[in-house]
Amino acid sequence: MEREVSEMSEFRLASVALFVILVFCNVNPVLCEKEKPPPLGWDNEMLVYLNFNQASYDNWSQGGENSLGWHTGLSGTFTDYASSREWVNSIRIAYGMQKIGDQDSRKSIDEIRLGSVYNYTAGYFVDPYVAFKFESQFSRGYAYSDSDRVEISNFMDPGYFTESLGLGRAFLEKTVRSRLGLAFKQAVTDKFPIPYADDPETAEIEKIRSDIGLEWVTAADWPISENLRYVALADVFSDMTASNRIDVRWDNLLAARVASFVTVALDFRLFYDRDISTRRQISQALSIGITYTLVEARYKDDE
Repeated sequence: MEREVSEMSEFRLASVALFVILVFCNVNPVLCEKEKPPPLGWDNEMLVYLNFNQASYDNWSQGGENSLGWHTGLSGTFTDYASSREWVNSIRIAYGMQKIGDQDSRKSIDEIRLGSVYNYTAGYFVDPYVAFKFESQFSRGYAYSDSDRVEISNFMDPGYFTESLGLGRAFLEKTVRSRLGLAFKQAVTDKFPIPYADDPETAEIEKIRSDIGLEWVTAADWPISENLRYVALADVFSDMTASNRIDVRWDNLLAARVASFVTVALDFRLFYDRDISTRRQISQALSIGITYTLVEARYKDDE
């Protein structure tokens, strides 16, 4: 019980911090300065990366196990600018494996995220928008014990769809975008409705779960310096039924380019969804690897 109270306290503290950031971004006059208009037409950016981590021990008195891991991915943004609208499309896919000691290789990351936001930009303080988001994974996911593994997820099992509409605003020459609106969220499953879609209060096993609530999304992409970049996403959804039923996803990536194609990256993620677990989930990874820009954004080049 004490541990659950501690987890909820941490979650509420994180929620308050996110709320303060949102208020600050909306009242700070520096963030409300008039931005230069972007060039019309498509402005695209796409990155691919391949990261490795490895450790080896031989007669090491302090102990340790050999390990080898890799993960690869693609991240892209495709934006169509017009005189009175912006259409922002994004894709993020990642997959990786990790082998420790004599264990079989296990997944370290597996995600598919697609998004599309259509903004009506008529020069007002905020812009009306409609948005769509899809999230899932590529392959089977397992829960491991000392002697066995149990399959708990797969592609589109679960799959998440979110449709929303509301008001949004871009700050700091569009390096920060924030929006708030009404959202419709669906969780789709097949073999694994529990815990992703099923309602435990009913006798029937539901494979599809639908929720209506409020969504707040803030995304940041800051080029701190020529070789240092910070990318963040705060995604909050509430069905307005209880304070402890607020879904939170907070992604943070700090990437430093140390050579032409070599990047060191620190990735930190916080996730909370009471339907899946009453405890908050955290993942952190430090990696070095190869990053290549397939398509470079012309708008950022012009700044």
